[in-house]
Amino acid sequence: MNEYLSVLRNYAGFSGRARRKEYWMFVLFNIIFSIGAMILDKILGTQFDTGTLAMPYGYVYLLYCLFVFIPGFAVGVRRLHDVGKSGWFFLIALIPLIGAIWLLVVMLTEGTVGENKYGPDPKAIS
Repeated sequence: MNEYLSVLRNYAGFSGRARRKEYWMFVLFNIIFSIGAMILDKILGTQFDTGTLAMPYGYVYLLYCLFVFIPGFAVGVRRLHDVGKSGWFFLIALIPLIGAIWLLVVMLTEGTVGENKYGPDPKAIS
């Protein structure tokens, strides 16, 4: 939970590096809170209704997604920095299937040991 909160405190910080633990803990809590927002939408009856199909999300989920979009993107860029890649590599996810698989592999890869051009090793600092 501390990693999730530290990402939110560093709201739009695209510089520096993020450890695997920081990134994946943010992803885990983001999934948990997203599911919670969907459940809250169901309880409050604020789901989007498209006529024949009720969507599993609504206004609470939409507000949550808008709130965490920039921090999520920023921690993803910092994670790419940790493995020595530019933040622009995040755009490779736009390539269907292959881009997402490549990005997943990179996000699971251990970061560069020692300092790289994006900053000091966050593992050595903590």
